[in-house]
Amino acid sequence: MRMVTRIAQIGAGAMLLAACATAAPEAARVGDPVTHDPAAIDPDYPPAVMELGVDSHGERMNGHIYLADGPGPHPTVLMLHGFPGNEKNLDLAQAIRRAGWNALFIHYRGAWGSEGIYSFNNGIEDVASALAFLRDPANADLRVDSDRLAVLGHSMGGFFALQGGARDEELSCIIGLAAANLGDRADLAGASPEQLEDFKRYSDETIMLNGFNGDTAIAELAAAGDSFDNTRLAPKFKGKHLLLIAGERDEAVNIAVHERHMAAYSAVPEIDLAEWRIDADHSFSWNRIALAQKVTGWLNETCR
Repeated sequence: MRMVTRIAQIGAGAMLLAACATAAPEAARVGDPVTHDPAAIDPDYPPAVMELGVDSHGERMNGHIYLADGPGPHPTVLMLHGFPGNEKNLDLAQAIRRAGWNALFIHYRGAWGSEGIYSFNNGIEDVASALAFLRDPANADLRVDSDRLAVLGHSMGGFFALQGGARDEELSCIIGLAAANLGDRADLAGASPEQLEDFKRYSDETIMLNGFNGDTAIAELAAAGDSFDNTRLAPKFKGKHLLLIAGERDEAVNIAVHERHMAAYSAVPEIDLAEWRIDADHSFSWNRIALAQKVTGWLNETCR
């Protein structure tokens, strides 16, 4: 088993040097993208936010894209929220843009007003649809470098990022923040009545997810079985760059889930794997600046 990169705290100055060193042919950026606004902008191609719809199997996913400064094309990150998606990590999207990347945020089918039905399988498909959208030459006005794409997912979004990233041979960079593994929950279909009732109760309360409830969730988990186990995806990540970040105090996705991911992926030498464990809750509530520094630093060092 090989050694895995464990990222130490990166200072703003070190990240700035890494960003400037790897940014060519784009202009070097001045200042820490996490804590400083740009000193100047391109008057013809300034940073902007654009509402858009992303088609997934004939249904519209609501989304918006943070466009980076300059004509580009820019490397671009697909942002995937969790279940149901109260924490959207848009502070990270803003920092990512200041670091010279576009950031596309979507709501999956059936989530938060997007058309269609929400399901776990649909969410995996929606990752592929969003990546196809970014690669589509018809969307050249978004200034996307389709050869430099990354996916960042939090919680259930981390599950979607790993599942979708494993299926996309061209995608090379994946970030999981407190990434869930539905393979760990597939046994809910045969769990105790108390466990089932708790899961079903919460699922029934997710009114922002169209067509989704406890019964449909449990049925989908039972039908998926091992296919929802992220640890089985390890061979699919050969040649890819993975960053997994986990909170020691996470009560929604226990640190043991992160450890099982790490054990599976570190056993494959061809995966460029990095991790960061931090004293944090599920939403990294008191670590947002450090989290943004870690994410932007890794993207610029590894994926640009």
